[in-house]
Amino acid sequence: MSMGLLPMWTRLYVEKFPTSRTVEKNPTCSRIEPMNESDASAVPASAAASPKLVLAVRRVLRPLVRLLLSQGLTYPWLSDLLKEIYVEVADRDFQLDAKRQTDSRVSLLTGVHRKDVRRLRSTERTLAEGAPPVVSLGAQLVARWVADAEYTDADGAPLPLPRLGSQGGAQSFDGLVASVSKDIRARAVLDEWLRLGVARLDDNDRVVLNVDAFVPAQGFDEKVFYFGQNVHDHLAAAASNVMGGSAPFLERSVHYNGLRSESIAELTRVAEATGMKALKEANRRAAALSRADDGDPAATQRINFGIYVYTEPMPEEPES
Repeated sequence: MSMGLLPMWTRLYVEKFPTSRTVEKNPTCSRIEPMNESDASAVPASAAASPKLVLAVRRVLRPLVRLLLSQGLTYPWLSDLLKEIYVEVADRDFQLDAKRQTDSRVSLLTGVHRKDVRRLRSTERTLAEGAPPVVSLGAQLVARWVADAEYTDADGAPLPLPRLGSQGGAQSFDGLVASVSKDIRARAVLDEWLRLGVARLDDNDRVVLNVDAFVPAQGFDEKVFYFGQNVHDHLAAAASNVMGGSAPFLERSVHYNGLRSESIAELTRVAEATGMKALKEANRRAAALSRADDGDPAATQRINFGIYVYTEPMPEEPES
């Protein structure tokens, strides 16, 4: 059973809680993104597509395209990937009850040529989507370090841990790693955490957890894993809420505009402090429930609870 205190830039993904309206400074002046009529008319969309949905999808895709271009991934690559995913989702999530899904129906749903549908449906997927080992084990270690009274102080903050078992026994970094896995050497974990910036050694040879930033500062594969997991879960929750038909997911935000950079810096500090408090509290309860549910055949659900902060300059107002 996996568990973990997820990074600061995760998002709320909690089942069976009501949604809440977003809070804004001035609803009459709120702006999602400036877009003139020529932009909207240039959007290619099917006749059935809501213009508002098309504009929202354009906005969702911009940061993704920016990331892909920064990594040298071009439009033809994304086009091929989208074709594959369209077929995969239609095949898996849009089946008719008691009827076998056919290439023709998938082609009709997606607009992908039936020849490509047949090829893609018969292709074995070999690329695993699991977490890198340092993430999978690290999430469990951090969860225990910030949740168990044995490793925290009176205020619930994670204690610096003696590096060796000979120095601190079970209440050492060696002891912490052994409590989660007997197959991994604590030194190997520590070396990787020092490389990624997850932890540091103090002057007393104690391991200090960088709990406010359990986001690897270096490892690209680790950061990409969290990118995929957290953006997927946030988007899945939001898309489910838009489509309706099931209990809504909790998805809330507070957004203001017209602020000075000093105000943004202060609000960022407030968001990080209150957000980490919420994450730690949820993690402590999740760790206890995880132990209680361990081994129960009904324990088949997962949850992702998180937060994020984003700031950017407002677009300039057009001159009248």
